[in-house]
This record gives sequence, C-alpha cells and structure tokens, in this order.
Amino acid sequence: MPRNLSAWPDAVINLSVMLVMVAVISQYNKILGATAALAWLLLIWFSYERRKDREKKFKEYSENVIGNFNDMMYYAMTKLPEGIIVVDENGRLQWCNSVMQDFSENIPQQGMDIEEFWEGLISEEILSLAPNGTEPAPLEGEYRIKSLRRRTLENNEVEEFYRHFLVRYRHLQANADYSRMIVLFAHEITLYEDLKIEYKNSRTAIIYVQIDNYDEVMEGLSEAEKTSLMLSTSQILESWVASLSGFMRRVSSDLYLVILERVALEKAIGEKFIVLDKIRQLVNKNQLQVTLSMGAAVADKPSAEQSMNELGEKALAGLQLALGRGGDQVAVNIDDKTQFFGGRAKAVEKNTRVKARVMSHSIRDTMEAADEIFIMGHTREDYDAFGAAIGVAVMARKLNKPVHIVLSNWLDSVEKIIELFGKDDAYKNLFISANDVSLSSAIDPLLIVVDTFIPKLVAAPALLERIKKIIVIDHHRRSETTIKNPAIIYLEPGSSSTCEMVTELLMYFDEKIKIGKLAATAIYSGIVVDTKNFAIQTGARTFEAAAYLRRSGADPVAVNHLFKSDYETTLALAKTKARSEYFEGGLVVSYIEKIIPNVQVIAGQAADSLLRVEGVRMTIILFQINNDTVGISARSTGDLNVQVIMEKFGGGGHQNVAGAQVRNISLNDLRQSVIDAARKYIAENDKPIK
Repeated sequence: MPRNLSAWPDAVINLSVMLVMVAVISQYNKILGATAALAWLLLIWFSYERRKDREKKFKEYSENVIGNFNDMMYYAMTKLPEGIIVVDENGRLQWCNSVMQDFSENIPQQGMDIEEFWEGLISEEILSLAPNGTEPAPLEGEYRIKSLRRRTLENNEVEEFYRHFLVRYRHLQANADYSRMIVLFAHEITLYEDLKIEYKNSRTAIIYVQIDNYDEVMEGLSEAEKTSLMLSTSQILESWVASLSGFMRRVSSDLYLVILERVALEKAIGEKFIVLDKIRQLVNKNQLQVTLSMGAAVADKPSAEQSMNELGEKALAGLQLALGRGGDQVAVNIDDKTQFFGGRAKAVEKNTRVKARVMSHSIRDTMEAADEIFIMGHTREDYDAFGAAIGVAVMARKLNKPVHIVLSNWLDSVEKIIELFGKDDAYKNLFISANDVSLSSAIDPLLIVVDTFIPKLVAAPALLERIKKIIVIDHHRRSETTIKNPAIIYLEPGSSSTCEMVTELLMYFDEKIKIGKLAATAIYSGIVVDTKNFAIQTGARTFEAAAYLRRSGADPVAVNHLFKSDYETTLALAKTKARSEYFEGGLVVSYIEKIIPNVQVIAGQAADSLLRVEGVRMTIILFQINNDTVGISARSTGDLNVQVIMEKFGGGGHQNVAGAQVRNISLNDLRQSVIDAARKYIAENDKPIK
C-alpha cells in the first residue's frame, strides 16, 4: 500500500528534529540525554506499530468497500427505477438493464437497431454527431419523449395510453481503438405529465355568446313569436353547454355568458362549434335565419398573473372580432393565438343608417381638428379603394383641409380613371406616390385608410408609423391582423363595398356638399365593381347609395368605358378560363403563369366569369405578380366563405370576394396548397348537421 503522502513526511521531519534535540541535550547532560534517546526510540517503535495497525484496518476497509461497491453497482444497474441502455454510434443496442426492458416492453437483443427496441427513443441528430468526431458533439443532454402503449381491459377492449419519459444521454469517450458509445438514462415521468395535462385541461374558459342579428330576426314578430324563437335558441344553447358540462347564464336579451373547462372548449373546437349550424336552422316567419357570434378565451397563465377580469376582456374582444368579421362565427383565443370557426352565413345588411350618421359626424369632427389629411387604400388599388379615397377627399375639401391621396406603385387596375382625374385641374396635386410621401410641417396630421385594415396591405405602410391619428373605413370581414389603435374604425361587413359606406357618410357629412360628376362616377364605379354590376352582396341601401351618386352626376356610360378591355386582355382572359380545372363540390381553379399587364384585373374577371357556370360555387385564380410573389383571387356564390380560405395564406376579404399575396413560393406549389385547403373547407362545409 502506498504511504500517505501528506502524513508520512511530517512524521519523518518531526522525528528528525527530535533526534537533533536529543543530541544537543546529550552534550550538556549525559544522563538526561540517554533518557531522551530512550524516549525517542520508544516513540519510533510506537509510530511503527501505529502505522502497521492503520494499514491493516485500511486494507480491511478497502476490501469491504470494494465488495459492497460491486453489490451496489449491480443493484443500481438492475434494480433502481432508472432505465439504462448503451448504443453504439450506428444506433445498435449493446446493453440495457431490466428496467429499460420494462419501459420498452420489447425483448432486447445485442446488435439490434434501437428503433426496433424502442421507436423514437433517440433522435438521428444525437446519433449523427457521434461518428469519427468530425463535428463537435454535445457530450450530454436531455429530452422528453412519450410512447404510445396499449393494454387489454377486463372486457377484452384494447385501451391506448401514453407513458412519458425524461431521457438523459452522454457520449462515452472511448479509446481510438474502440467505437464511440452513447449511454441513455430513462426516467418515467408519466404521473408528472398527466398532472400537467390535467391542470391544463381544467383551466377556465369564458365564452360570450351573442345573437348577432337579434334586431333583424325579431323585427315584425309578435311577443309570443319572439318568446318562442328565444326559447328555441336558449334550449339549443343549454343542450350544447350541458354536453360540455359547462355553466351558462343569459346576461341580456341577446347575450349569454358560458363558463367551461379547457378540455370542454377543445371538444367544441373539435366539433367545429356545431351549435352554430343548429342555431342557423332556426328561422323567423320571414325565413330569416338566427345566427350566433362567440368570443372565447382560455386562462393560459397562473391565477396570480391573470385575473378573471383580464380573461373576460379577452373573450369580449374575441366577440367583437367575430362580429367585425360579419358574425355567425367564433373567435377563440387559446395559447395566445386566435382561431376562427364558422362564418357560413352571409353578413346581414342593417336596415338603419344610424351608425353611418354617427360615424359621419365623428369623422367630420376628427377631420376638423387635423392640419393635413392623407388618404390611402390597399396596394394595387381597385375601383372600390380608389373611389372610396376620392369620396373621403371630397369630405376633406369641403372643410378646406389640405388633402392628398397616396397611391401605390401598381396602378394597372385603375389607370383609366386616374387619367381622367389627371386631365381635370380641380384635382391637381391631389395624388402623390407612396415613394414620394413626405410629411409637411403639419402639427396634427390625419391618416384615413379605406378598403383595408391589414397593415401590410396598405399603399404606404410607413405612414402608419409616422401618423398617429388614423381612421379606418372598410367593408371586409375583420381578421386578427389589424391596424393598431385607430382613432375611429368603421367596419360594415354587410355593406356591398367601401364606396357604399363612403357614400352614406357623404349623405350625412354636409347637406350642401357637392361631389362633382367625376368624383361621383369614381365612387359609383367602386360599387359597380364590388357588386358585379349589382348582382351580388346588394341590398336596399346599395341601390339608395347608387341613386344618390346618380343624382350627384355619376355617369354609367363612363363607368362602362372604364371597364372595357383591350384585345390582349380579352385573349389572356380566354386562356385563363380555358386552362381551368373543375373539382368535386363546385370548385374551379385556374392560373396565369406569366407576368402580364393588368394581371390582377384579368384574374378577377376570370374568377367572376367562371362563377357564372352552372354548378360552380367557388372559383380561385392564381397569378404571377412578379418573380417572387404570387397573387390569389377568389370568388364564391355566397354559401362558401372564401375569406376563411384566403386568411390561411395571409390574405382576407369578404365572404364571396377575397384574395391574398404570397411571397417566396412557386405558383405550382401554392396552387396545390390552395386546392387542398379549398377542398377541405368545402368537404367540412357540406358535412350534414347531426
């Protein structure tokens, strides 16, 4: 046994010093020196015997520890509830303990592929870093996995369940003569994970449920008929909430509050909120359907960080979002993401113009407080965006305010009408390019955005950051992505067009306002385009707005001239229709693969034309805008909501007119994705209501 390197030199030094002292004492007194020498010899003998005794005890201790250590190692490797497995750099099993075998439920064999023993136990990323050290491998790490297991119940039914494991791994640094090994330690955490899932499933969900067309369906009904209709509505809602083990209370005549657990809300999501379809089957004596809108929110933080008040505000915001999208749908805020369901019914046109009058007065007050006014629509302006911008500019000029309409760099669709305005000195300096926008010295500028509420789609996105006071006027169904914190937001999904909304604002803006023939024609053209010449999404208020514009000088002959197309456009339109493809359910898809002038107009016209074919319910045209952007133009007859489909590709629009622009994807790849999304939507929409 090696000597203790820290104690033995000290003992030698001490004995040497004592020997010197004995020699010194002997020089002065022989008898005392002899006594000291004898004591020194006795000390040497005692130290020697003590060392021998310690060596004997240490040897016994070491033999005992080594013997017990082997037993402990064996117990740790085989008995502790920790699975241990060793694999080589090729993912071949070399050894595992019995616990790992119990975890896997497969019989291990030396050299078998690890995937055969336990599928998904170790990832390729970990294995790929092991061979021949070409890349610096992480020596250790951990990850979680879950494995599907099956067990047979007493009634011989097979039940599937998951077991969860925390796996730690470490690369073993072997000698150069041996291959590298990886050892994995697996510890079961199923109880912990099940507790997490149970906690997550039990989180509170609040839902605001509103009859979004309450005034319309109740109009003209007797008290008995109103009571009967509301009773049927409440019964369907109560049955639905009871199936989810939830709680419901009626808050007002058209509003309900529902409280569920998250697991129940996810069940409702899985059923696509079938209660919307059941409620829609209720009709009043005028055959007007009852429709619901809902806003739901789930508690996603501990109660100490998120109060019930905050949760309720999220649910209420979701309800407002669903109503802003036209109603008959659900907006669910779950895991900080908003999902939408429903949206099959057409947005109902309101019979009253009270909101238009109130908005007109509010917009006028805001304009009067501004020093300078900027107006813009969406990029690649169409007649609705352009006409609405002209209408707002007429309001600003009535107040003698400096006003500018900001136009994007792509004006193919509205070139003809812009040329007409360019020839009229009354509109000199009205238009500015998005590239040339520079704020004046105005202290309080105002920005008015028309025909869109999506920040990335506006003609000049930079203006949204530079001007703080913003008004939004739009008829499209609202999406999750909106312009932040506008001073006024006027959304009417039931309106045919933004030009119709602006026309009603003009009616109440000032009794003496003069629109002018050219401006009235521009606004009128926007209504004509979005209603497909008054064929779709047209109500009584649409015709009243058109009549007001005609009295103001709108020229239908000039509008027809604007919509005439040249021979090349007509030829491209014919080719687009010729290469169209029909799919089951009434879907027609075509494409324009070349970058050509007026491509957006051609795509829209092709979509409108194909929609007139018997049996066609939805048309989608894809077109190449530039080298890295593909556009989509979608139309429907009204029973299918193309806005929902376009939102999946970052776009939006109206229920029967929508579009999107997608970057960095080939037209063919996007075409297949659009077809898959549209066919899936049609299949779900046509599924019978149980």
